[in-house]
Amino acid sequence: MTPKRVLAACALAAAAALFVALIFVPILFGASQFMFGGSVNGGCVDTSGAGAQPAEAGDAKSIPANYLDLYKKAGKDYGIPWNVLAGIGEVETGHGTSNAQGVHSGENYAGAGGPMQFLAATFKSFAVDGNKDGRKDRYDPADAIPTAAAYLKHNGAPQRMKTAIFQYNHSWDYVNMVLAWAKRYGGGDFEVVQSNGVDCQDNDLPANASALVQKIIAFALAQRGKPYVFGATGPDAWDCSSLVQAAYRAAGLGIPRTTFEQWPFGLKIAKGKEQPGDLVFFNSGPGTSADNPGHVGMVIGKGKMIVASCSSCVPAIGVKTYKRPDWIGVTRPLASPKLKGKVAELAAQQQPGG
Repeated sequence: MTPKRVLAACALAAAAALFVALIFVPILFGASQFMFGGSVNGGCVDTSGAGAQPAEAGDAKSIPANYLDLYKKAGKDYGIPWNVLAGIGEVETGHGTSNAQGVHSGENYAGAGGPMQFLAATFKSFAVDGNKDGRKDRYDPADAIPTAAAYLKHNGAPQRMKTAIFQYNHSWDYVNMVLAWAKRYGGGDFEVVQSNGVDCQDNDLPANASALVQKIIAFALAQRGKPYVFGATGPDAWDCSSLVQAAYRAAGLGIPRTTFEQWPFGLKIAKGKEQPGDLVFFNSGPGTSADNPGHVGMVIGKGKMIVASCSSCVPAIGVKTYKRPDWIGVTRPLASPKLKGKVAELAAQQQPGG
């Protein structure tokens, strides 16, 4: 197979991007764990309680009453734990009690203003008229606090809270300070949620699939949360085609390595007739077309696939929909003549006494 065809596989294309992924991503990988919620060991994160509103701890009594009410209202309205908003308010301006430049008027040295310290452009993009007075004023806590909640939500909160707080102020020391105050203000065992994008509700194997197909899918699901690296073949990272190849190999079946080779390997299946374990192909990336797809995922059911998407995707490897505009076709590797004998042998082994 020529280097040109390998470069186009899995829709990653640019050599410059590949260089960055292979050279700089490992250097920055520690920070990316927080930015993108990655998990070297895979696994899912339960996000069901990410937006829960904790009770007040004793330290919350130090918050001015009007600010505490605004934090709680914005938290409820936007699904952001109110104590995280309070942590930001404390670190930024002491809940508006600071007399520093830019808190009540003007701007500080960085151009930020108001009790939640917004840059003018950022506030304009996310501004909320919290008190419904027809004005959006970054110096008014009734507007600034719900705007902070909206901004956090835009950046991934509450499911990826550390990422969202980092986007608020690009410093991990800042993130840690905010969360330290949030813990002091929140009653009970408050724990911030930082999802890796792998939702625990996608853990179930398709009930209508054979034991063989379930084994294939189970392997692929176990790779969720690991990084996507173009050309990687596991076990710590995968690209789109190596993931599905390894999943089939884990069940004792050999399929080709690249997307280009996998497309003609299985039996073509009409859209709407796909079953768990089938492969779905996409016209993604330079050098690809409806006859030469460059990206692949594996059907798990209910319109979803397990797929290794890209190095900056959240998650890089996870469960996503395959019903998208660039979906071009489906194949069934288990129906390939090249696997017929092996599939029958493995199926017989699954029978009682087999």
